[in-house]
Amino acid sequence: MESLIVMSLVLAILQIWIIPMVLNMKNMNWLLSNREDSDEPSEMLARARRASTNLQESLPAFLALALLSMIVSVDVTSAACWWLIFRVAHGATYIMGITYVRTLAWFGSIGSLIAMACALV
Repeated sequence: MESLIVMSLVLAILQIWIIPMVLNMKNMNWLLSNREDSDEPSEMLARARRASTNLQESLPAFLALALLSMIVSVDVTSAACWWLIFRVAHGATYIMGITYVRTLAWFGSIGSLIAMACALV
């Protein structure tokens, strides 16, 4: 379970910070400034930021459930692994603009969280 938690945090670093930064390299002056003006994000960068926000809404629940499962010694590794797979798929499809697959991946990640919670009850 520890490795899944670490991988989820690596995903967070990638999706929240690294991918948006790489997609915004054309605005390097803005990135290095005080950011008093707003930048003009590309469509892909805007999608990456929305995917990042969506991950930030889901990650605390995943971490809480994963840590709780370790405390009470309940194996939720399978559901946690599926959550991670679905979140990677969600982020990739969101950034690429693949709408229906993105939605299925989102539902899958929510289903994984529900499975984790049910195993703990």
